[in-house]
Amino acid sequence: MTSPKPITNNNAFGELLEQLRDEPVVALDTEFHRERTYFPKVALLQLAWRDQVAIVDPLAVDLEPFADILDSDATIVIHASSQDLEVLARSCGTTPRNLFDTQVAAGFLGMSNPSLASLVEAHFGVHLPKASRLTDWLQRPLSNAQLTYAASDVLYLIELREREIAELDSRGRLPWAEDEFQSLLNKVQVSRTPETAWRKIKEAKHLRGKARDIARSVAAWRERRAIESDQPARFVLPDLAVVAIAQKAPTTPSELANIRGLDERHRRGDYAIEITAAVREGQETPIEVTRRPVSNGEISKELRPAVALVSSWISQLAHDEGIDTAILATRSDLEALLRGDEDARLAFGWRAEMVGEPIRRLISGQASLAFGQNGRLALEERSGRPVLH
Repeated sequence: MTSPKPITNNNAFGELLEQLRDEPVVALDTEFHRERTYFPKVALLQLAWRDQVAIVDPLAVDLEPFADILDSDATIVIHASSQDLEVLARSCGTTPRNLFDTQVAAGFLGMSNPSLASLVEAHFGVHLPKASRLTDWLQRPLSNAQLTYAASDVLYLIELREREIAELDSRGRLPWAEDEFQSLLNKVQVSRTPETAWRKIKEAKHLRGKARDIARSVAAWRERRAIESDQPARFVLPDLAVVAIAQKAPTTPSELANIRGLDERHRRGDYAIEITAAVREGQETPIEVTRRPVSNGEISKELRPAVALVSSWISQLAHDEGIDTAILATRSDLEALLRGDEDARLAFGWRAEMVGEPIRRLISGQASLAFGQNGRLALEERSGRPVLH
């Protein structure tokens, strides 16, 4: 590998884009901060191709022209891409047309959320530097240690992709992984709606009736405020306060006085007016509006006992098949299937064949789960002959 190319002006970045224009595979990583902002603030863009590595400074360079490379036929290789895709969507206005995620690919080969360092060590016997992992990437100038760390994050990705493709292909799982890559891209393209923000608050999921409607409304207000001010939602209003407001239902600023989680700024001025307005909006919203999607984690009482048992079978199946359980089927995936959600992951593609359809047969009484002689769960055709008479 040649020494990393520092790209610190738009002219140099334009020349780099010309070099990349016909490259079939480009490795990518980003460094960013979002501890005090709603949107990630990109601090570095690392790129690798063939034997070249470039480190682009987004504080000095406009990244938007990189959209041409993302929209090209090139495959963009990223490790654990979810947050990088969000950064690209915001900085470049688009995401890769073709994505390969080395962490997701490893999941289809039996590894559970492996770090890039663990994969590089396993495949190449190389220990990646760790010292700069939690560094301040917005500081300038960057140190040599920071630049070395940043370059190492893309240095091995292209060859790692080649090795993972060979393994996936030998197991017939490359199409599965490609479907998962596309799902990652689809998730980024779906804009976040403030009206669903309440679902990210753990305690809010246990609320019922008008309390849930108020939580939805207040959380939506909080999300909009966070977006407008570009600060984390918890900085606008803590989760604890959202739940406490939903339970107490204050409709005037004076009633905010004893709400847990609120400080003085919430109890006066625009904040107090907007919070109480959100409460009233939640109270006036028909219950059906917020409860129409049956995706709040609830399934019928008759099927609840099946969740733990089937989850155990899925864990065993994932181990036997050498695939990460979180990729095969999460508990949420199972509950979505049992509820009959239209977009349940286990109802489509390879998951439906491996997991979804067997579960449907189990629930319908056509199959049963039994312990084999080795103590392992086995999904079998049901005989219909009762043991007890």
